[in-house]
Amino acid sequence: MTTGRLEGKVALITGSDSGIGQATAMEFAKEGADVVVNYLHDADGAEKTGEAVETEGRRAVVIHADIRDEKQVESMFDQALESFDTLDILMNNAGVDASGTKVAEMSTEVWENALRTNVHGPFFCCRRFIQLRARAGGSGKIINVTSVHEDVPNAGGADYDCSKGAIRMLTRTLALELAPLQINVNSLAPGMVLTPFNQPAIDDPKLLEEQVQSIPWKRAAQPSEIARLAVFLASSDADYVTGATYVMDGGLMRNLGQGA
Repeated sequence: MTTGRLEGKVALITGSDSGIGQATAMEFAKEGADVVVNYLHDADGAEKTGEAVETEGRRAVVIHADIRDEKQVESMFDQALESFDTLDILMNNAGVDASGTKVAEMSTEVWENALRTNVHGPFFCCRRFIQLRARAGGSGKIINVTSVHEDVPNAGGADYDCSKGAIRMLTRTLALELAPLQINVNSLAPGMVLTPFNQPAIDDPKLLEEQVQSIPWKRAAQPSEIARLAVFLASSDADYVTGATYVMDGGLMRNLGQGA
């Protein structure tokens, strides 16, 4: 039984084979949306996401595409539009984590992979989504998943930090460009979330306990918590919200500098 805030909408979520993307696909379906499930590596995870969407009585289409590749992004949208008349919601969730490599030792390949995945991919997706929404007369929602590291630097994370900072500015620029079309563009910036990005901490309770000590709430977020905020940003409840970053980090960013 859906609660209906997204009734009749169609969402495309990149990287929806696990973690935040998978949880968001399920929450969107509960709210009445059909979902295009994109994945790169985890076909089984993507199929499970699609099955979960269908369990809620909604349609799911699973599409393999590497968002680093402009042609594959175009093909992904073409395939989605073969199944659905249009797309109403785009959530740019696919990404790669920090390499843990300092700039002096970082290869050009590692740097470029982060930018192509975390910046070029969302750009390609946003561009195509905007074009199809403009032809439909406007309206729509774009949600870009960034990170607290769009603002907060992390030694060994220049590739990730710079890419997420770039998406912050893409979000803000698009909010201005797309206001005449009434397309809302916002960022969702999590802190530590129990996703495959943090698999070592998930597998090791002692490591997890150590890592959450810098978080005032002394715990990491569950993907479902991030997903419920995504539902708000995708719904008409957020029609007057654009160009904003919504941080969910248990107070982590407010804790910076304590004890210095």
